[in-house]
Amino acid sequence: MTDKPAIRAEAARLQAVFKASGATPVEADLLQPADTLLDLYGEDIRARAYTTHDPDRGELMLRPDFTVPVVQAHMAGGAEPARYTYLGEVFRKQQTGSNRACEYLQVGYEVFDRENPAAADAEVFALFSEVLSPFDLTPVTGDIGILLAAVDSLATTERRKRALRRHIWRPRRFRVLLDRFTGRKPAPATRATLLEQMAETGVEGLIAGAGPMVGLRSADEIATRMRHLQQDAGARAIGAAEAEVLDVILSLRETLTNAHEHLRDIAVDLPGISHAVARMARRMEALDAAGIDVAGLPFEASYGRTNMEYYDGFVFGFLAGGQPDFPPVATGGRYDALCHVLGGGRDIPAVGGVIRPELVHQLQSHLGKGAG
Repeated sequence: MTDKPAIRAEAARLQAVFKASGATPVEADLLQPADTLLDLYGEDIRARAYTTHDPDRGELMLRPDFTVPVVQAHMAGGAEPARYTYLGEVFRKQQTGSNRACEYLQVGYEVFDRENPAAADAEVFALFSEVLSPFDLTPVTGDIGILLAAVDSLATTERRKRALRRHIWRPRRFRVLLDRFTGRKPAPATRATLLEQMAETGVEGLIAGAGPMVGLRSADEIATRMRHLQQDAGARAIGAAEAEVLDVILSLRETLTNAHEHLRDIAVDLPGISHAVARMARRMEALDAAGIDVAGLPFEASYGRTNMEYYDGFVFGFLAGGQPDFPPVATGGRYDALCHVLGGGRDIPAVGGVIRPELVHQLQSHLGKGAG
């Protein structure tokens, strides 16, 4: 049985550190409107969230995290700059047999500041590094912005770029699409058959011969989708050299300084990532100024691609070294695009992160001492 009072006390201790750093405590409803989360993440979120239905409010989800409601509240009228902290339960469905918690506390720290995003990145990372320093955790950093810039640099259609961007956070699906768009693997046989039928009968003829309409999509929506498939089939394949450079970026694992040097060299052949590499350099300077050992800080270009769907720039985590099955003790990153979406077109750079106090408590028990 978990020691909930001790975990709650640890959570309060962590939040006190964030309050002392200038953060305002905020709350968020346990039940969140499902339509907002579905618009952001698509139907995939249903596999990870607990849903229910209210006669007046419609479909709701038990809070899977705090970031979305905090961003919504800030974009509705928060001051600038702003720092927030929160403490409360989140709920996540887990795979059968994973033995991972489906309900646990999160303590978070979020910074909304347009003046110096690199300094804000460094502030959050350095604060987390300090508060977790007693536990000898392994930090790891990444940059989703580098990957997004690399995709945008590809010489292919905008539709293909959008598909790859959408699946940055789903590595297997991303790989399937990239292999298809480069011609390394053929499209599914069912798609090839459909394209042949469209060529023979035309889009409208194929729809008319398919029988009565079933489902939520209209005939016009189906026809539009089918024409998009035809256009994609006729698009030129992504070049082998471009795909190879993208593969190199995706597999990059180095110290932060070495990774930056490598990416700067890649930018010579892929200049579209230059702005993201320059942003990385500014962040490194800010981290160094905050007292972080940049030369020894690990960097993985693909870090965060499986569990950080709204992050679009700097990402980080703190891991229990030598314990591969131990979840990350803390994670975080930059989510500027989320602010744009939830702000109805208004923008503000934002970065933050969360700590799981029950994992900190486990580490305390393992060490046989407190963190304070």
